[in-house]
Amino acid sequence: MRPTVVGTARAFVDACHPGPTATVTFVVSALAAAAGRDRAGVALVALTVLCGQLSVGWSNDARDAERDRAADRASKPTVRGHVTASALWRGSLLALLAAVVLSYVAAGPVGGTAHVVAVLSAWSYNLRLKTTVLSAVPYAVSFGLIPAFLTYGLTPPVAPAGWVTVTCALMGVGAHLANALPDLDSDVAVSAGGLVAAIGVRASTWLSLVTLLAAVVLLAVHVAIPAGLAAALVVVVTSASVIVAVVGPGRALFRFVLVLAALAVVMLLAAATSLTT
Repeated sequence: MRPTVVGTARAFVDACHPGPTATVTFVVSALAAAAGRDRAGVALVALTVLCGQLSVGWSNDARDAERDRAADRASKPTVRGHVTASALWRGSLLALLAAVVLSYVAAGPVGGTAHVVAVLSAWSYNLRLKTTVLSAVPYAVSFGLIPAFLTYGLTPPVAPAGWVTVTCALMGVGAHLANALPDLDSDVAVSAGGLVAAIGVRASTWLSLVTLLAAVVLLAVHVAIPAGLAAALVVVVTSASVIVAVVGPGRALFRFVLVLAALAVVMLLAAATSLTT
């Protein structure tokens, strides 16, 4: 059966990893708004990030088409035959070109370069580092460059605070580990595991927990809340982390990691006005 326009469009949406794409686009756009960008600026940031995420998602599925077929991942549109890898490659390159142009329009020479490097770092994960022990590095680089993309796009441009860059890098590593855990078995089956496959489920979950906990602690110190409340938050979250890590089953630990990731995102949004201090 010849694919319809609607069917092809749906396949492209499925192949872009819509959940992470929408989440990253929303969070970065919300950070831009909280940091002081006007509506037009926020819309431009959103479009720029969306194009970058589309290029990353499509190139990921295009690169993994054969591997996904070998693992029988029926959720992938390339496996179902709804879109070809070559079509995804073309779409990813067009989206990458748009992201590069829009990056400099949205954030000037320094901020634009930060976003372009972040996107290219994500491409390095897709093309090479995904199946190595260095799989977390592109996440640290890409997430860590988000603050520079936002703050150098302000008027006047200004460098991001160091703690924000470190926090975002930690969140990137934690997110990578948490995201890779559910696909570990199928990744290992086709020799495609990265850091998670190298160190195992338990160690990966613990590492994800530690990186996200460190991000939450950094945020608690810098977010605009009373010192007593910040201290209480750190104590509660740290205590809960230790308890879950020591006595909780693997699934409970994984779920706690997801809760911790959500908390870090909320706190980052609350701290957005302090991105440069």
